[in-house]
Amino acid sequence: MKMEPAKLGIVGCGSISGIYCKNVQNLAALDLVACADLIPERAKAKAEEFNIPKVCTTEELLADPDIEIVLDLTVPKAHEEVALAAIAAGKSVYNEKPLAVSREGGRRVIEAAKAKKVLVGCAPDTFMGAGIQTCRKLIDDGWIGEPVGATAFFTCRGHELWHPDPEFYYEVGGGPLLDMGPYYTTALIALMGPVRRVTGSTAASFPQRTITSQPKYGKVVDVEVPTHTVGVLDFAEGGTAVMMATFDVWAAELPRIEVYGTLGTLSVPDPNGFGGPVRVWLKGAWKEVPLTHGYPENGRGLGVADMAYALRSGRAHRANGDMAYHVLDVMEAIEDAGREGKHIEIASTCEKPAPLPMDLLPGTLDE
Repeated sequence: MKMEPAKLGIVGCGSISGIYCKNVQNLAALDLVACADLIPERAKAKAEEFNIPKVCTTEELLADPDIEIVLDLTVPKAHEEVALAAIAAGKSVYNEKPLAVSREGGRRVIEAAKAKKVLVGCAPDTFMGAGIQTCRKLIDDGWIGEPVGATAFFTCRGHELWHPDPEFYYEVGGGPLLDMGPYYTTALIALMGPVRRVTGSTAASFPQRTITSQPKYGKVVDVEVPTHTVGVLDFAEGGTAVMMATFDVWAAELPRIEVYGTLGTLSVPDPNGFGGPVRVWLKGAWKEVPLTHGYPENGRGLGVADMAYALRSGRAHRANGDMAYHVLDVMEAIEDAGREGKHIEIASTCEKPAPLPMDLLPGTLDE
């Protein structure tokens, strides 16, 4: 679909912003025109690196009448504030994950957007890449029969080993579930639909963390959130998944995601990536399946482009606010269940996002 690109402004020019700046300039639906950061030098550096026309304050970016979409790449605890300010300025907003650090914050964002008649989107958009889109096609086409269960595992020893500014991972709004859980929960919803009930167990195995990366080597960080979480998810369309997210494990030999069906098993690639490999087990053997869709490389920004198409056409966009809120609701409920020792019914729901078309031209999302 040929369309006028949506003008985009980025708020937050930290570590993740580089890949967004690179990718959105290759997506036909977007025109990156401005960037802002609390540290002006960061914004200036990104503008110079990626030829972004305007460096400004967040307030100036939000006041620019030409900007239609704000891409919020700030730290999680600022997502709600920035999103609400963008919405108040009459702009659609796409947050890095999570949508907010609490259900209440997420609801405020969704309700404000509906009142202003603008769109909300949220990372991750990795489920729109070639790997998980291929998995979705295999499930939809019945390769493994009816899905009956799934497992999902994220394991590592903590981001203080490598990240230059890792403190926020251990503050409220951080932790492995809210940091990495959105990739796994979103992928499961894209493949198996919304969640109706959860239970879980949580722990903070180490009360403090010592940064071993530069430039903050040796700094001790107090841990405010669970760092080892195990959840059980029951899906509205049937099937149950076990999901673990941890910063407390040195090494593991677990699958990223597997989906178990009445006829076979599907091995889903890393949901923090866009490509493969995709494998299926059928009739006694594993077989790798060629990718059926485009965007096998790091495609962060696809969700923002999909929002731009939605703005122009009126169709639903895939990495949308309702799904992001449902993901947040599910993750918060797992932590609640860990504290309370019970099953929790999930009040929210969402539509399973539509699969992408096959054989798209590079840089496009609609045929």
